[in-house]
Amino acid sequence: MLFPYTYVPHQMDKMQSFIDFIFHEVWCKAPTSGPFGLHLFDANAELREVMAAFYYSDAQGADFFYGHVERIYDLFSALTAAQISQFQQWYQGNNDLEKVCVNDPTVQLARYADIVIAHKDLGEQLAVFFKGLYSQSLLDLAALRAKIGDIDDHYQTFVQINKTGKCPFCGIGDIKGAHHSKREAYDHYLPKALYPFNSINFRNLAPACHECNSTYKLSKDPAHNPAGRRRAFNPYAEAGYAIELRVTLQHSDIEKLAPADVSLQFGPAAINEEIDTWKDVYGIEERYKAKLCGENDGKYWLTQVLDECQAYDKQPVDILNMRAQQAQSRPYADCNFLRKPFLDACQQIGVL
Repeated sequence: MLFPYTYVPHQMDKMQSFIDFIFHEVWCKAPTSGPFGLHLFDANAELREVMAAFYYSDAQGADFFYGHVERIYDLFSALTAAQISQFQQWYQGNNDLEKVCVNDPTVQLARYADIVIAHKDLGEQLAVFFKGLYSQSLLDLAALRAKIGDIDDHYQTFVQINKTGKCPFCGIGDIKGAHHSKREAYDHYLPKALYPFNSINFRNLAPACHECNSTYKLSKDPAHNPAGRRRAFNPYAEAGYAIELRVTLQHSDIEKLAPADVSLQFGPAAINEEIDTWKDVYGIEERYKAKLCGENDGKYWLTQVLDECQAYDKQPVDILNMRAQQAQSRPYADCNFLRKPFLDACQQIGVL
């Protein structure tokens, strides 16, 4: 991705803390805790209030949550100590996004496909529960909202800090900000269709534009490809980085420019594996090449330069220097991060 988000703490983080308690203090202790009941939540007063409210509620979301917590508890009660230890390692690994993204070999990741090999019924129940956690019918329940707040408020808090207004996964799409009444969807970076335990962890949730979230990424897995584990960008990385992009054109007839005539080179080399993952997951090469070949993008950028040279009696190099300054100060305005290397390529091939 082009730049990381800044993580913004919020009341909704409490939902993940509830799930942490349920997993570690309820499910993992099931073999020695006896029959399921509200007393299992006594050590977490707020969660106990939620569970009690759900127990007496006939709302669909309440029945879903309470019922699955109980069913999964019953399945955990039959596990051995070694099996529970394995689940604990999986839970920790799936929620440690920082280590997952650098492909730390000490981190054990678990997908549903891994769990059902030895725990078919449990894997299926976990899938239904964790996929359903991120649902408005559950998060809108008054008893839960009173404790964790509202996801729309989380978004408004988020965009007060993350003000770029562009999708960091592509740099092309807009991200709705504080002046919008609607919000973007949150992408599950490790897809909730594939991974348990982190579907409500906001370290694994990042606003993305519609094209990134719903057209290109879908359920693609940043942590795995057919060859195995791989490195990926962390959406909330604390250390910054700068993606380098060079464009090469195969001919100077811009009107006939097609994606096959465009080559893209990305850097720096130190993060090549992360870049390869990013390109794969978000269809970056296809999308960038299409934009460079578009009538209202690449071809228009070139026309702009030529028109400005004529209107202001400037040389192309003067306009390109100005574009370079704009790309340096405002890289995501008007796709400057992509426009500059394209115009440089036009210059190199003799179009400018």
